Amino acid sequence: MTLIEIGILGIVVLLVLIFLRVPVSIAMIVVSLVGMWALRPHAGFLPPLIRLATQTWTTMQTYSLSVIPMFILMGLVLSGAGVGTDLFDVLHALIGRFKGGLAYATLITSAAFGAVCGSVVASCTTMVPMAVPGMKKHGYNEAYATSVTAAGSILATIIPPSTALVVYGFITEESIGQVLVAGFIPGLIAALFLILTIWITLRFKDYCPASKEKVPFPWQKLKYAWAMPVVFILCIGGIYAGWFTPTEAGSVGSCVAILFAVITRRMNFKSLMKTFIASARSSAMVYFIFIGGNFLGAFLAMSTIPTIVARYISTLDVAPYFIILFMLLVYTICGFFMDNMSTMVILTPIFYPIAVGVLGYNGIWFGVISVMMLMNGFMTPPVGVTVLVAASVAKIPSGKVFAVSVPFVLALIAACAFIAAFPGIATFLPNLMYG
Repeated sequence: MTLIEIGILGIVVLLVLIFLRVPVSIAMIVVSLVGMWALRPHAGFLPPLIRLATQTWTTMQTYSLSVIPMFILMGLVLSGAGVGTDLFDVLHALIGRFKGGLAYATLITSAAFGAVCGSVVASCTTMVPMAVPGMKKHGYNEAYATSVTAAGSILATIIPPSTALVVYGFITEESIGQVLVAGFIPGLIAALFLILTIWITLRFKDYCPASKEKVPFPWQKLKYAWAMPVVFILCIGGIYAGWFTPTEAGSVGSCVAILFAVITRRMNFKSLMKTFIASARSSAMVYFIFIGGNFLGAFLAMSTIPTIVARYISTLDVAPYFIILFMLLVYTICGFFMDNMSTMVILTPIFYPIAVGVLGYNGIWFGVISVMMLMNGFMTPPVGVTVLVAASVAKIPSGKVFAVSVPFVLALIAACAFIAAFPGIATFLPNLMYG
């Protein structure tokens, strides 16, 4: 077999293993080990094993990746301190008396909480039991309420501090600070598209009754709800202003979150220890995917697939945006079956050199729209992680939630198309950082 045939076979085997529910990180490592041996069988298994050990050590020592456990810890501490509930109650009091006000409050809180904690699943599992029962009590369709919560949680993928954007920056060696800041305005635009979708669906569907109820303002909650926006502004504003590196911003945010939880006595030593352990577990999972992704990238490079694909695309007499459209379609389809982290780690080493090196597109813009397209996979079957988690927590059939989620999926696609059509939106803040 030729080098490229072995590489293609490796990709096929990897996809089969993923469909068989083998953990993606393990599948990538196994395929890469066997593939490297097949590329150079005379050398035996020792060189691939040595390379795996070396890349594991290098990945674990990478300073830029230390931002991930910091942001994960920050989000879990704020979650444990109940800040999400406080913010939801405040927003409910402000806009809950309008028709759909509770849905708007739920979506905004889910997006804010998801952005701070950096985890779509964590945001979803926190917000669903908090928001859905209240929305159901006020006459909302239960499936619709669950779908709104899931849609808001998805914005954690693009609004900084986004783990997916950190992964992209690390893989492509783009500035992680610039990539994170670049996701802010597109994330707000995606949120506006989702809010507009709620307004439109409630005009044509009877998902909730008109509400004239005035909710007393929870002044007691206001003195705690400030923590989430303040920590967010401190971290992202600090990166933008040049006060902190992304890792330092995550460390400062974690320290502020821990101090808040301790001073307000919302977390004790035992709950903090549980949070630290949960943070370590989540970080280990991300690092494991990184290790597998780096190893897979080395195998594909040895098979010459990225080089041959890039050379072939450079000879095509096709408009560049058609090629970009195809790449985004692949990101979206893979997002249907894999989590966004695995998809990013597998596809970015292949597509980034083509989009930036061959076609000449801006690397930061390409990262933003790639991550935005991955958001669709969270709400589409067969996997639809966010919908499945939300439906499971709310204890309703996932099929009902998928059915009412179609407008939100279309809204996310429209938001991505908007950013793709106006790339200056994604690059505006990063350019100001060095202006």
